[in-house]
Amino acid sequence: MWLYLVKRLALSVVIILMAIAVLFSMLHMIPGDPISIALGPRATAEVQAAYAAKMHLDKPITYQFLIFIGNVLQGDLGADVFSGRPVAQTMAEQLPFTLVLAVTALGWSALVGIPLGCLSAVRPNTWIDRITGVLSVGTIAVPSFLVSIWAILVFAISLRWLPVIGAGDEGDIVDQIRHLILPAFAVGLGWVGYLARMVRASMLEVMGENYIRSARAFGLRSRTVIFRYALKVAILPTITLIGIGFGGLLSGAVFAEIIFARPGIGKLIYDMVLARNFPVVQGAVLVTIALYVFVTLLADLIVSWLDPRVRESL
Repeated sequence: MWLYLVKRLALSVVIILMAIAVLFSMLHMIPGDPISIALGPRATAEVQAAYAAKMHLDKPITYQFLIFIGNVLQGDLGADVFSGRPVAQTMAEQLPFTLVLAVTALGWSALVGIPLGCLSAVRPNTWIDRITGVLSVGTIAVPSFLVSIWAILVFAISLRWLPVIGAGDEGDIVDQIRHLILPAFAVGLGWVGYLARMVRASMLEVMGENYIRSARAFGLRSRTVIFRYALKVAILPTITLIGIGFGGLLSGAVFAEIIFARPGIGKLIYDMVLARNFPVVQGAVLVTIALYVFVTLLADLIVSWLDPRVRESL
């Protein structure tokens, strides 16, 4: 287990470094001069040169990349071009909003999708299975931004049940939960279908195994066979899917945060790309990549703990 953990950690570090390199190159291909944006069009040549030297913008891209990596290893993500605020401080303020949104969306979709998949697998080729299949495909096909718009039109404008703008008053948990319901619903709806189809496919495969037949032959109750033996094995691919799908939830959170004017990493990246604020974009994307890699690593470790055969595959 420890050897598997070391290998996965090394692989995660390599993935993060490669992602940072690609991100750094793409950001510098975006049209626009960050010096002119930061200082304005009236800045003199001397002021522009001093700012470029301070931010290492007068150096080759390779040198800037190495400087950035060295700062990251020291916990320094840079400073905001406009305000001079540390990027790490901005990330600490915005990240909790995105994490709460992603975890809530993933949580309710798992609570609905996994039982639906089990029910569909236990009753294959019945009307329950067909209805579940239609609902699953339907939720997968609808993009999160469209769900967000319809949720606003129905639940906020027509019925006036829930608020739309912002994340709620600070310190008011009830108000924050009310502001969280619609974004979490919009982001997590598509994952209900994904999880249901994955659990159904895994359950159907497991239910045909010899040990399941033996358990039934010994007279064990159907509920015991399904939840204690079949689901315990069938849930393993679903855990991997949840880890991989966390990145999709983060991308879906971008649309939700923009549409609902909700603070978070996704909306911050969108705003800073438009403003050509490269240090904030780099820091935000780096935090997002690290978070995604960490969740994927955690999912792999859980699967390897439950199924020792996975450790031998790496």
